[in-house]
Amino acid sequence: MRQLPLEKELRIGNLTAKIPIIQGGMGVGISLSGLASAVANAGGIGVIATPAIGMNEPDFLRNYRAANIRALKKELRKARESTEGILGVNIMVALSNYADMVKTAVEEGVDLIFSGAGLPLNLPHLVGNAKTKLAPIVSSVRSARVIINRWKNKYSRLPDAIVVEGPLAGGHLGFKDEELEDDHFKLENLLPAVLAEIKKEETAEHKIPVIAAGGIYTGQDIYRFLQLGADGVQMGTRFVATVECDASEEFKAAYLKAQAEDIVIIKSPVGLPGRAIRNNFLERVSAGEATPFNCVYHCIKTCDFRKSPYCIAQALINAQKGRLNKGFAFAGKNAHRVDRILPVKELMATLMREFTEAAQTAEPVLV
Repeated sequence: MRQLPLEKELRIGNLTAKIPIIQGGMGVGISLSGLASAVANAGGIGVIATPAIGMNEPDFLRNYRAANIRALKKELRKARESTEGILGVNIMVALSNYADMVKTAVEEGVDLIFSGAGLPLNLPHLVGNAKTKLAPIVSSVRSARVIINRWKNKYSRLPDAIVVEGPLAGGHLGFKDEELEDDHFKLENLLPAVLAEIKKEETAEHKIPVIAAGGIYTGQDIYRFLQLGADGVQMGTRFVATVECDASEEFKAAYLKAQAEDIVIIKSPVGLPGRAIRNNFLERVSAGEATPFNCVYHCIKTCDFRKSPYCIAQALINAQKGRLNKGFAFAGKNAHRVDRILPVKELMATLMREFTEAAQTAEPVLV
């Protein structure tokens, strides 16, 4: 049985977060320096999302690569000016400028890189000898095993942490449509299998903390997954509903208005299922209405823009800026439970109060 203390830190190498919460990286432009620094100041790990991060740069359409590099530098520096806490970036493997984003984050001295939406098989090569910690995001024990074996055999390196993301997460999902409602793929079932795989690789000198993600909403949820063996959790949806979230007020309002039946699975142009809040834009797409466009970004390697009814990058940029008639909001399964906008500090205090209450009253579980 695993008994947890009422206060639980998250240690990743020489980094220690006072609160075992990682704020998920949310793009496009939902988690930038404002949200990430607020979470870091509150004792968690704040994460900046990198897809199309250069959207506000004047040359974004003309010079996509340079604009994104410049914007990532700006956001990381703004965040670091605002906090002495732990900062990370989320860099999707599927990004066409993946290497640029990794190298820029490392040059700026970011504490952590989280990387999913594909297998980050060559991430250690891009990072080199930098002190930046590396945390792959996986949705299966097989993916974890492939990454560990590749890193160990080719780079003599192990992940510094691993995020296990279940099918209740928002945004793009690493599951097939038929797996999303299959109990075999629930986070509660994925987590123990990944933990068992990780234990084979850990040494006394190198512990690999495992982070549970996808559908975690309350402090009670946090306690439950830590009791199941996770070292920390990653949460996205709750942090959209904060004052410091970098999204527009209209984007946040979509969360406040959403009902359970509004949280839907869509077929994304990037070739993955995604979870979003149904709105008029998505209904028009579902009805077969196409928005003709020329691909100026070439942002996602797997996007076949010739067959896509809309540009997902532009749709997400529109949503971030509040133009939801021309875009949509990604959201986790529990987004309909959001009922108010809180400062990050208050949200973190609420989650930790709920965690403490759960720790004081819950029976330990067998692991």
